[in-house]
Amino acid sequence: MKLLTNVLLAFFVSQCLAVTVTVNKTPSHSVPSTLYGQMFEDINTSAPTAVRVNLLLFMTTTQSGDGGLYAELLQNRAFQQVAPNTAAALAAWHPVNNAKLAVIADTSPVSNALPNSLQFSVPSGSTGRVGFTNEGFWGIKVDSSWTYKASLYFRFPTSSSFSGALTVGLQTNAGKVLAQNSTQIHGTTTKWTQVNLELHPTASAPDVSNSFFVSIDGAAGAGQTINFALFSLFPPTFKNRPNGLRIDVAEALTEMGPSFFRFPGGNNLRKAHKHGVVKQEGQTTATRWQWNATVGSLLDRPGRVGDWGYVNTDGLGLLEYLQFFEDAGMEPIMAVWAGEYSLLGYSLGKTSLTENQLAPYIQQAKDQINFVVGDPAKSAPAALRASLGHREPFALRFVEVGNEDFFASGSYTYRWHDFVTELQAEFPKIRFIATTNAWNPILSPVPQSYDVHVYQTPTWFYQNAFYYDGFQRNGTTYFEGEYAAISTNPNNLFGSIADGRLAFPTSASAAGEAAFMTGLERNSDIVFAAAYAPLLQHVNSTQWTPDLVSYTAGSVIRSTSFYAQKLFATNKGDQYLPSTLPTKGGSLHWSITRTSNSGKTFIKVANAGNAAQSLTFELSQFGSVSSSGTVQVLTGPETASNTPEAPNTVVPKTSTIRTGKSFTYNAPAFSVSVITVTTH
Repeated sequence: MKLLTNVLLAFFVSQCLAVTVTVNKTPSHSVPSTLYGQMFEDINTSAPTAVRVNLLLFMTTTQSGDGGLYAELLQNRAFQQVAPNTAAALAAWHPVNNAKLAVIADTSPVSNALPNSLQFSVPSGSTGRVGFTNEGFWGIKVDSSWTYKASLYFRFPTSSSFSGALTVGLQTNAGKVLAQNSTQIHGTTTKWTQVNLELHPTASAPDVSNSFFVSIDGAAGAGQTINFALFSLFPPTFKNRPNGLRIDVAEALTEMGPSFFRFPGGNNLRKAHKHGVVKQEGQTTATRWQWNATVGSLLDRPGRVGDWGYVNTDGLGLLEYLQFFEDAGMEPIMAVWAGEYSLLGYSLGKTSLTENQLAPYIQQAKDQINFVVGDPAKSAPAALRASLGHREPFALRFVEVGNEDFFASGSYTYRWHDFVTELQAEFPKIRFIATTNAWNPILSPVPQSYDVHVYQTPTWFYQNAFYYDGFQRNGTTYFEGEYAAISTNPNNLFGSIADGRLAFPTSASAAGEAAFMTGLERNSDIVFAAAYAPLLQHVNSTQWTPDLVSYTAGSVIRSTSFYAQKLFATNKGDQYLPSTLPTKGGSLHWSITRTSNSGKTFIKVANAGNAAQSLTFELSQFGSVSSSGTVQVLTGPETASNTPEAPNTVVPKTSTIRTGKSFTYNAPAFSVSVITVTTH
């Protein structure tokens, strides 16, 4: 009897506390088609270096492009931006059977952009297979259903009488050969020659503990020296693009339903690390990301020491990005470098370029935009695009000028003015986005849009779901260009995991972010786009956590935040329906949108609290409401995460729900729900 009494009491309390949400059938505004998308920054991979600043320590060792979205399987494939004749230059390469390896500054390099080569020498008296291996990016996935495309350049520095087979292949780290192919080479080949071979594995490997190998017969090659350059190994790629993207990563990104992709990154456009993390190299104007160094033949891409401390090959270049957007049905939000290379107020030589130094960089920004949208008959960059196989312009409506220029707002007043005045004159149809704090300082021309960034706790996000409600409606729109719940510790957001930093998104962080996203939808008359950040991380080499999508050499892990983003992005609608407002600062939030041509109505509920909460939805203003609908629910324990060891711990589940003009829904603790009904 006591148990029954307690159950009835709990039911009675829940009904008394139930929130009634009255939905207006008349839309208040349209929902932008660009509301949900992705922000890419090449962060999270490669050779580790670390610098401590303000007691924050992160390993600058993660990779989103090379070893991630970009499908190339070989690490340090062209010895770009390394110091010759050092052990570090041989990163990822290992000798086989006493072979001698050295990275040299080649006296006759394969190209001006790639001055280094791998010099391979076979010791006298060698027998058996002699060569070298590449470990890939923490392993290589070997799938017997795939065809791998291997290539390399070679030359003999001195002509010789050697003639024999050069074999390339894939093997387990224990030495079992899984695939191989050979071609005949001759010691008289003293000019660079490319070899292209296909590899067809006879069996799939049980794990990614595999490597790529190159070898010759030791006895036949004893005493020989061969120089190699620009190795490559590609699996099948997304949409079968040459020099393309890794299928499983690209498919995960498109699965989320993004409408845009912000690129080429945050700190690629501001030569510095943020939040106290700095690297030791590359912080100069000369080493900024430059579009023209990322297009054309791979032989002409020098690569660069990226803004997070590791080398970017730039194999994933401007054209590859643009092709991906077309293949995935996204549009770009492209950024141009705007003359700033500051570090949180600390000078690196200079904080920003002076105004009289800007002209060549403004021209480079024009050229970058013209490569994307220009007329090949009128623009050399556009003609280059056409020569690379894409004569028609790509879509481009948004260009961001710089990144996080609230760190150098004093100089941004003249940098914004000079860049935007010239860019708007040449590209009047493009909307330019400012990157200082909104309205501080005052900029001229008046920005059409601002990019807003926030990294905070799950609690902050649900408590600030009304963040944009007080913004003026004056024609300026907003891009929530980076946001994520990254820590449970508001006093040390960028600290270590021991200090509360999240290793992976959790149920609580996803629910908090979703509560904030209901506010983005409510204010989507002025918020035109939003993106979680960072997007990608290689779990074997990570400097920034948490991230939306994680991966190893052989698997992809979709986070709780990924699923929250997907639930919103794939159930967006095109009309926002006003309703009873949630309690400001509370943990329960909702948003209702509708697709006008079908009547599909999406009721999104974010419960960031630690107890279930009941809501009654009143849709009586509609002429008809379907008697049943579907509900997709993402929920789990507060600290639950999807990890490499347990990638499906928290995933959405779909079921049928009884609906109608009035119905009640019980939102679980730490949950994101989307109820879909049809209204007319």
